[in-house]
Amino acid sequence: MTQAELEVRWEQAEKLAGRPAPDLRMTEAQFEKWLDEDIRAEWVNGKVIIMAPASSEHISLNGWLWHVVDGFVEHDDLGQVLAIESQIRLPKVRRNPDLLFVAKSRSRIVKATYVDGPPDLIMEIVSPDSESRDWREKYSNYESGGVREYWIIDPSSKHVEAYSLGRDKRYKQIEENDDQIFSKVLRGFYLRPQWLWKSPLPKVAVVLKELGAR
Repeated sequence: MTQAELEVRWEQAEKLAGRPAPDLRMTEAQFEKWLDEDIRAEWVNGKVIIMAPASSEHISLNGWLWHVVDGFVEHDDLGQVLAIESQIRLPKVRRNPDLLFVAKSRSRIVKATYVDGPPDLIMEIVSPDSESRDWREKYSNYESGGVREYWIIDPSSKHVEAYSLGRDKRYKQIEENDDQIFSKVLRGFYLRPQWLWKSPLPKVAVVLKELGAR
């Protein structure tokens, strides 16, 4: 891809702000061939959604979450944690979660360029262009696609919600207790919402020590 073509894509991403590109409709196979490493895009029922560039705040929080979750997972060799550049394949959609976890027993679904099936856990950080997408559209995609646990982190409203998939295949909110939200998938793992709004963010080593992963 030339520099001029790349600049056009970035301009389109900023203009669309995460909405479907009106002239970009294609099959999943076409999307997979069209997609490259220079820009993030999602595919939903034939529509291509070019993602707006992430803010520095988003990138910083995403990196912090990856270090915390990955450190916890690595401590007990629980599986694999992937971050912002990863793509997942669910029925009729290709999404780019901010963070995902795949249990060791299901490592076969992690392919070279995407995760083929529902991760065990997904975390999304809400940005101004993704509010409805994260709270409604992705919620529905992940619930129907079989993602066992979904966390939504909204820095602008300083609000976190986590959902666990029940036997009825519907999400049920995980209640916060004593400023802690415990994962149902990663036993012993929790986040304190207050950690996420601090500037600077808490030291990863301190958080992992509290979680018993150091």
